[in-house]
Amino acid sequence: MTAARPPDAGRPSLRDRAYEVLRRRIIEVELQPGERLVERDLAAELEVSRIPLREALRLLAADGLVVLVPHRGALVAPFTPADVRDLFDVRESLESLAARLAAERADEEGLARLADGLEAARAATRAHDRAAIAAANAAFHADIVELAANALLSGVMRPLEARMHWLFRLTAQRDPDRQCAEHQCMYEAIAARDADRAARLAHEHVADGRVTSLALAERWSRPDIDPEAVAARRRRGRGDGGKRAGPEA
Repeated sequence: MTAARPPDAGRPSLRDRAYEVLRRRIIEVELQPGERLVERDLAAELEVSRIPLREALRLLAADGLVVLVPHRGALVAPFTPADVRDLFDVRESLESLAARLAAERADEEGLARLADGLEAARAATRAHDRAAIAAANAAFHADIVELAANALLSGVMRPLEARMHWLFRLTAQRDPDRQCAEHQCMYEAIAARDADRAARLAHEHVADGRVTSLALAERWSRPDIDPEAVAARRRRGRGDGGKRAGPEA
């Protein structure tokens, strides 16, 4: 006799649900860089207790999306231009490696998935849907890492995924048609098993976005923010630690 399935089996935990909601809001810039996260308000809004909420905040801190200040609270990571520069330094090396390995190891199923991702990006571009463009671009890069079939590389890249998705969303005003064209070239090199060309194109693609992204970072970042000062604020509601001029401003 099969045991009865618990009513909540398969459902996300309260921690996971809070994590996913807050992660999406940060990536979509609904919660601005530098903005204070008030536990009392978030717990009430998400209908969870503070324990799963704090666990979710710790996960977000591990993703690099939240800064935790001991005994003070939390805020959305300020994401300074230096943070963006550091992210590009790492991406230029690791994503070119991922593309090289993907060209050497990808199977037909993986290539089909990569092609589907390209089509999703084209559809989002035609619809001028910036959020969907960012999500599709992030998924394309994540798929290449998966096709590389290197557990150590995946482990190194996984903590960067959220920051990369956030970066793609915040810089969605970059030319999406050009990004689609560059992704198409990368896909063709990987599908042709041309490892050298795939690695070179991946490096050039990442490097191409560096100057534009750093210029945009200067507009919305808060390099002068003091996390302890922001976290110490006691007033309720949305903090004023982050600029209100997001990428759509």
